[in-house]
Amino acid sequence: MSFVAPVLDPQLAKIAPGFRALSISVEASLIEHPQVSTDALEKACESLVADTPVWAESHLAAWANTFKLFGAKPQRTPCSAEALRKRVLRDGSLPSIDPIVDLYNAISIKYAIPVGGEDFDAYIGAPRLTIADGTELFDTTKDGRAANESPEKGEVIWRDDHGATCRRWNWRQGTRTRLDSNAKRMWFILESLPEMPIEALRAAGDELSSGLQQMMPEAKIASQLIEFY
Repeated sequence: MSFVAPVLDPQLAKIAPGFRALSISVEASLIEHPQVSTDALEKACESLVADTPVWAESHLAAWANTFKLFGAKPQRTPCSAEALRKRVLRDGSLPSIDPIVDLYNAISIKYAIPVGGEDFDAYIGAPRLTIADGTELFDTTKDGRAANESPEKGEVIWRDDHGATCRRWNWRQGTRTRLDSNAKRMWFILESLPEMPIEALRAAGDELSSGLQQMMPEAKIASQLIEFY
């Protein structure tokens, strides 16, 4: 199988020293056991308060500080993990979206870690974490209709050769590469800062990979740790 090798812009080491992530590549197969993700999401929501890791709050606080360093306002546009956890604390649960999405949302909630899921066949070139120049194309929706916008200059984004795929690091995903259960090649990125122990990052990746394998027994899955050098 082909492994997705994302590229990290060295400039970002100044904004988030110690950043590391797990890149998980998947050649998907038929989803035979969708209940795996339903159960995972339900358990993650139910145990959010009782089983929150001791380092979770400091990890989310570190993400908020990182967002401030590149000009974002985390109270208005928080990292994806904090946004999910706030919704669960407010509503008591999270609505089901799609078996694959539900599973990686469950991992994000449980481990207080931003998790991105992408349809890799929609990518043009390799994923890159970099600083926006403000001219990149970002596909999104407004008022239920397809729309285009651009990130702010200096904003941290994920992008490919076509344009931005996720704004404000991991705040909002674009529509072009959005993942669902129909994707043939899937790519997941689990992003952590030093406040999250490396053992916890690996545990989150193992749990995601295990859940995917249970849902899709014939899938091929590989993971790799990436970090600044």
